[in-house]
Amino acid sequence: MNWDQVSGSWKTMKGKVREQWGKLTDDDLDVIAGKRDQLIGRLQEKYGYSKEEAERQIDRWEASA
Repeated sequence: MNWDQVSGSWKTMKGKVREQWGKLTDDDLDVIAGKRDQLIGRLQEKYGYSKEEAERQIDRWEASA
């Protein structure tokens, strides 16, 4: 799956994102609203990831979704 597919069906994908990153709140998911850069920022905040690590985590998740 690629990010265009994720953002295009964000309402459906929110649950899968929440399963992967349980520290994200509903408010976080509303702010992210399908934007990859917003997800990167929230993962940095909630999990203490570097930007590069957050991007790697998302890439892995996309590949497995």
